[in-house]
Amino acid sequence: MYNKYTDILSKQFGCRVQKISVNAGFTCPNRDGSKGIGGCIYCNNHSFSPSYCNTATSIEEQIEEGIRFFSKYKSQKYIAYFQSYTNTYIGAGKSHTDEYESINILKNKYLRALSNSDVIGIAVGTRPDCVSEPLLDYFAELSKSRYVLVEYGVESTSNRTLAEINRGHTFEDSVWAIEETARRGITVGAHLILGLPGEDRDEIMTHALKISQLPINVLKIHQLQIIKDTVLCSRYMAAPDSYRLFTLDEYIDLLIDFIERLSPDIALDRFISQSTSEWLVAPNWNIKNFEFVHKLEKRMAELGAIQGSKFESIGK
Repeated sequence: MYNKYTDILSKQFGCRVQKISVNAGFTCPNRDGSKGIGGCIYCNNHSFSPSYCNTATSIEEQIEEGIRFFSKYKSQKYIAYFQSYTNTYIGAGKSHTDEYESINILKNKYLRALSNSDVIGIAVGTRPDCVSEPLLDYFAELSKSRYVLVEYGVESTSNRTLAEINRGHTFEDSVWAIEETARRGITVGAHLILGLPGEDRDEIMTHALKISQLPINVLKIHQLQIIKDTVLCSRYMAAPDSYRLFTLDEYIDLLIDFIERLSPDIALDRFISQSTSEWLVAPNWNIKNFEFVHKLEKRMAELGAIQGSKFESIGK
């Protein structure tokens, strides 16, 4: 039906593998003035960070608390997921710090997460314009002994859209980062948002084609959400009819079309985001992740839909 990332991890490590989110105190270059101010128009990190994931506690303590949170599964290993903000970026105003010193600062954070014996690897969420060749060389060396996933926020393959949402980088930046990471044998992840302002169905399907042409191992997808305390929320509240938000069933059908056009070699890790009611403005589907996956798989079975079934005709 589709290539499941969880199955790949279970087969590789012989047990269930769970990500534990870590907030290591990073920031973002389009928040601190390096690229811009205010961040991406849709972003509010508070809306998706777990309660145990905050800078008031150390990296080691966050890992331990995350393990306690997920300890109901007896046969399980963990990946430390550096999720909040840009986890390869030490911040503006530190231009005096040379690249060697910067990498040492980053390395210290990653190795602290790996110091727990139950943690088999790291997943590092970052921007494609915030990695360097020396840092990728370090990840390549680390990946010889530990699992390493570098996950890039691509978000869209359209430069027009990327400018509209204030990403501060181009799709060409994503192509460079993904190809350089893959060339070193590091597992590459990417993230896309479906339904960004101004993007219609045809453009969304084009994302599947362009993403499939890149050496991506793992893909996360989620729907556009309107989150409180964001620029997008202010714009939406001023003119809600200007924004096309999907119903649950519309999104499932769109997602299936997307998956059919996606390379079957890319493993799928996520399909929706789950912001809490405290932060979510719209669309409010009131559905848990496992419930969504069940509905998606049921619908795919009804349609006989298979990942990559339409890839050969448009992607080769």
